[in-house]
Amino acid sequence: MAEPEAQDKKFQPYIPASTVMPEFTLKAILLGSVFGLIFGAATVYLALTAGLTVSASIPIAVLAIGVFKYIGKSTILENNIVQTIGSAGESIAAGVAFTIPALIFLSNGESYFNYFNIFTLSLVGGILGVLFMIPLRRALIVKEHGILPYPEGTACADVLVAGEKGGSLAKMVFKGLGIATLYKVSMEILGLWKATPIYSAAKDSAFPRATVNCDITPEYLGVGYIIGPKIAGVLVAGGILSQLVLVPLIAILGDTMAAALPPGTIPIGEMNFNQIRLSYVRYIGAGAVAAAGLITLIKTLPTIAAAFRESFKSLREKKGAAGVVPRTEQDLPITWVIFGSLILVGVIALLPQLPGDGIGAKLLMGLLVIIFGFFFVTVSSRIVGIIGTSSNPVSGMTIATLMGTCLLFVALGWTGDAYQAVALCVGAMVCIAASNAGNTSQDLKTGYILGATPKFQQWGLIIGVIVSVFAVGGTIMLIDNAQVTDPIVQGHAIGSSDYPAPQANLMATIIRGLLAQDLPWGLVFAGMAIAVVIELCGVKSLSFAVGLYLPLSTTMPIAIGGFLRGLMDRKSGNKGHDESEITSGMLYATGLVAGGALTGVLIAGLQGWRTGPQRSIAQDILDMVGIHGWESHGATADIIGIVMFAGLCTLLLRAAQKKLA
Repeated sequence: MAEPEAQDKKFQPYIPASTVMPEFTLKAILLGSVFGLIFGAATVYLALTAGLTVSASIPIAVLAIGVFKYIGKSTILENNIVQTIGSAGESIAAGVAFTIPALIFLSNGESYFNYFNIFTLSLVGGILGVLFMIPLRRALIVKEHGILPYPEGTACADVLVAGEKGGSLAKMVFKGLGIATLYKVSMEILGLWKATPIYSAAKDSAFPRATVNCDITPEYLGVGYIIGPKIAGVLVAGGILSQLVLVPLIAILGDTMAAALPPGTIPIGEMNFNQIRLSYVRYIGAGAVAAAGLITLIKTLPTIAAAFRESFKSLREKKGAAGVVPRTEQDLPITWVIFGSLILVGVIALLPQLPGDGIGAKLLMGLLVIIFGFFFVTVSSRIVGIIGTSSNPVSGMTIATLMGTCLLFVALGWTGDAYQAVALCVGAMVCIAASNAGNTSQDLKTGYILGATPKFQQWGLIIGVIVSVFAVGGTIMLIDNAQVTDPIVQGHAIGSSDYPAPQANLMATIIRGLLAQDLPWGLVFAGMAIAVVIELCGVKSLSFAVGLYLPLSTTMPIAIGGFLRGLMDRKSGNKGHDESEITSGMLYATGLVAGGALTGVLIAGLQGWRTGPQRSIAQDILDMVGIHGWESHGATADIIGIVMFAGLCTLLLRAAQKKLA
């Protein structure tokens, strides 16, 4: 679809303002709510395992078109309401999974980690993200049309228009979802092949503890294909530095030490690969992510200044002559923003379940959420308008919020363990608000192009928040109850190698460092220096730092997916790697992500339900007849797993070569 004129007065939406058609209907609300639950759960799983998310607006739009073709006719504006409501689940889940699980790793924070608090913090942050975007819509969506592209929002409008004209886009998503589900059930539940092929050098080799491993899962493969070869390559580069440089180097230098080197608790010579990574390299990675997040935020300062300047300029402008407001310009009243914000502050201040010593401390917490929230909602909306949702530096914004909050607490003398959870709650609500604001902006852009009614979309976004928080909190608690072999905190699966929650771990590390000062700062500073060096080399340091923090087993399949995307781009002559581009490969990859993640949630539920150790059904059956599972097959099991993953890659390439109808 051709880019419209920059001036909104010349812009004509796909559906004129004078045309009235079904839009905010019951069937659209219900279907959008279903998709919000599904993609919310899937995003939680992906964020806790890989520390990454992908935009859900486009696949939900595609699915809405496909579903309505079978259950009855729908208008393009109804389809838009479906994706508006459904996409809220993904953005809320991202903000929640990146922050709230950090309570597990904080002093006295574990007692606040429960479903009620997850629900409350998610609801407050999510609704604030919607409310603050009401006065910003005209400034950032309408007045900046033709200037701020909002790539996912524009692409989503293209998809909905294409669906209105005919096509079968949804089939590719459903195919990917079905294959991913079958693959992961066969691998993880039935145990027909090994999930993580691994090679690790011996302790006495010339390259000690160097390890290459790969989680051959469909969701990681799909994520890599979606984000493209450049970002995926930078991610895996960080993993290579971690496991093939830092771990062997520490092993070589520490092999002759008789005593333990803090923060490790045993001599390095006695440590395996994973112990070295968790004891030392993880802190280097945390420092790198923190520095990279702040660097990314600093680089956006001109955008931040412009966002505030334009936003306040728009708010000062007087409305035109009195008369009937066109349908396409009807927003929820500004009074909703004011009174809604006050009510949410009251909720924070009065609920005894939330951390905080008295109403005064909780009122301060609410005030900080409003101040930081409005600031970073504006920043988030502006940034996603330029570079898209997936590149939105929400982690950097959250880190800045935590640092500002913790420094204020230090100035007030609030340095006890009790205030760690308070600081985290402030950061969590701001993170959720900023994340949802980015998604809200893309949805409002889609609606502006299509000619949707803004107030109906804003209502839909609020409904999407309310519905999705039920699924998000439940999914987090379900995953946390899964059976794992290496919990960091006893009784919690989150934080283990299966569900590392990298972003949440980072937030906890920053808070502890600022308030309790118990970090190995030498390792953290080394990581920060690595991020600076990478940035000076012209590489986006945040992607590299996340790869350094995550295990190579996570970034390797993502890199393979990115490599496959690069092959298809070269074959088709497409030199870009824009997530908003609609191709058969992108739709199939989206299905892989959704199918793999949802199956992962199911697996976590089964693990939590079973009382024995984490094992597959196939292993249990084999044990009954005296035959053991893959652990007894050595390299053969690795080869079988690699062959099956190669088959999955082949299916993705075949799907990517098909032309969309």
